[in-house]
Amino acid sequence: MEKTIIAVVGGGIMGNGIAEVFATAGHLVYLYDVSPELREKALDDLADRLQRKRIRGKLVESVSDIMQRVRTVNTLDELSSAELVIEAVVERIDVKQDIFSKLDRICSPTAILATNTSSLSITEIASVVQHPERVVGMHFFNPAPVMRLVEVVSGRFTDSAVVEKIVQIATAVGKLPIRVTDTPGFVVNRVARPFYLEALRIAGAQVASVQAIDHIIKAAGFKMGPFELQDLIGIDVNYAVTVSVYESYFQEPRFRPHGLQRSMVQSKKLGKKTGGGYYTYDR
Repeated sequence: MEKTIIAVVGGGIMGNGIAEVFATAGHLVYLYDVSPELREKALDDLADRLQRKRIRGKLVESVSDIMQRVRTVNTLDELSSAELVIEAVVERIDVKQDIFSKLDRICSPTAILATNTSSLSITEIASVVQHPERVVGMHFFNPAPVMRLVEVVSGRFTDSAVVEKIVQIATAVGKLPIRVTDTPGFVVNRVARPFYLEALRIAGAQVASVQAIDHIIKAAGFKMGPFELQDLIGIDVNYAVTVSVYESYFQEPRFRPHGLQRSMVQSKKLGKKTGGGYYTYDR
């Protein structure tokens, strides 16, 4: 497939993971984050992951060759030549709309503007741009370089040709895209809410421990238990998605967030990225 100039907005775990996916596939990637420190950390984390893959024999190309295709930029204006921009910032509608309104002015009218949102409305995000038909959801899952599934989400005005283009691009980099319409939580996060929430209710009622619940779920065939998975994703991210889905479904009781989620976020115990959540990790 012809190589595309990709821009990723957001240098966190998802952003630099998405950058790795495209750089490894041979694309030139521009990486932007509002924080200079996070931009540099993103490069360090990316290089470290690639080096570990190289040592394990899972990477044919040299780390330096791949890293040369990832370029950090200091401003959004430097993304003007990108053919596809993927936003992967905090799960807040106001922040995402601000970024998209700026990208709409900066990028070529033919550039596709994609969001990695896991639960927010594509239609609402696109409402601030002049051409909402070029806005699409491209929802990767953590860790992006490993997880094959990508939800390709059509907003109310998304052009079908844009959806097909994203499906082609995702397929070409080894992902498994599924077409999804713009509904709260899309498919995966809607299905996953009861998986997390029932486990939280059981733990909150002290029917069973976090460890016991995870053990039972894995014994049933799942690779990870609900608490291990929250720690991997980030408890703050999981909580934000739960709140978003709950509010989007007009406080449907089965999607109601649990107090244990909120207390973990308030105590800054967010999972692996902070060294501790439901479990303790080395940082």
